[in-house]
Amino acid sequence: MQTQLNSKDGQQRLDISGDLDQFSLQKDYWSGLNASEQKALVKQQRLDVCLAKVERADTAGLAWLINLVANLKGEGIDTFIHNAPPKLMSLAELSNAQSLLNADIRDK
Repeated sequence: MQTQLNSKDGQQRLDISGDLDQFSLQKDYWSGLNASEQKALVKQQRLDVCLAKVERADTAGLAWLINLVANLKGEGIDTFIHNAPPKLMSLAELSNAQSLLNADIRDK
């Protein structure tokens, strides 16, 4: 899994690519950010997460994403998930975890 935090027109966007699974997960995203990146996200109070380039996702990836949303919510940051792969959404539905994402999920 690769992550890239981008800023465009004052908006923060996290692009996630590759596999979002038990073999590729990195540590907690929030704690891996430097102070400047954390400060920018808190100031913006919003993070758009683009999953368009995620090739594979499993339940560990779903748990990582739920943790990301929870950590950001704790910092007062709203999360908007874009282009979630159908398999990931199916896993969330099967696990009854859609509400745990507690994020606005959009197609684009």
